[in-house]
Amino acid sequence: MEITASMVKVLREKTQAGMMDCKKALTEVEGDLEKAIDLLREKGLSKAAKKADRIAAEGLVKLVIADDMKSGSLVEVNSETDFVAKNEEFIGFVEDLAKMVLEIAPTSVEDLKNKKYMGTEETVQDVLNNKISRIGENMNLRRLAREEAKGAVVGYLHGAGKIAVLVNFDSDAAAGDLQELGKDVAMQIAAMNPMYISRDDVDQSYIEHEREILTAQAINEGKSEEIAKKMVEGRLNKQLKEVCLLEQVFVKDSDFTVKQIIENKAKALGKYIKVAGVQRFEVGEGIEKKEENFADEVAKQLGN
Repeated sequence: MEITASMVKVLREKTQAGMMDCKKALTEVEGDLEKAIDLLREKGLSKAAKKADRIAAEGLVKLVIADDMKSGSLVEVNSETDFVAKNEEFIGFVEDLAKMVLEIAPTSVEDLKNKKYMGTEETVQDVLNNKISRIGENMNLRRLAREEAKGAVVGYLHGAGKIAVLVNFDSDAAAGDLQELGKDVAMQIAAMNPMYISRDDVDQSYIEHEREILTAQAINEGKSEEIAKKMVEGRLNKQLKEVCLLEQVFVKDSDFTVKQIIENKAKALGKYIKVAGVQRFEVGEGIEKKEENFADEVAKQLGN
């Protein structure tokens, strides 16, 4: 039987399930609407859709590094509560997704969602929907990243999955020789969250925007325009040292900058070392969290 768009539309309106899930269900029951509704309910997909408007700002980030250290991956999967983030089933799922990103290099989150999950016949989206239904919380595969290196990719995971960092080194040094340096630089990035690797990467529009703000600040402090311009350049340089990784003071030894630490390692090895790429994921960053009164939430769950 041919499954039409109008049939899928009706089923979606009745169940709030995804379009592809509705189409699959209708196909499986040969277009019987009531059976399709039952099938979606059995699979938990209609329930999953109803949870989709709930804010998922907790969760985990996970990373995987290839055995040869030439590539690495990151994923972030969000949940509604930190309790779920500590669930072994959830942790295993996020780790599996990080492995998939490393192995198959999906082009986007949507691409990964449509891939078969770890050799099964189910897609990642299917598995995610099932977990939403079984665990009872909205979950969201938010983002992924993958790095490939000429030298090495080194990672650092902080707080059991709250912050994850990948550092991509372009180098002719052996990958193993870059591991300790990579961990130090990755920990620096986790702690200080630089916006750029070096000044060469800074967007000119960012510099001009900051210069305008700093100039206005100086003038508001009563400085003349000539003095304000001099003050601004000094303040701008100080600010760029804070947002550029290579110019930051090294957190493990404040006598050095990150750039000096890398240069010292390169000199000791007699090899070329450059930070070619950086990825930093922090759970829930940028997501507006809904503030809940815990007592009210418990009462709501109890039906009071």
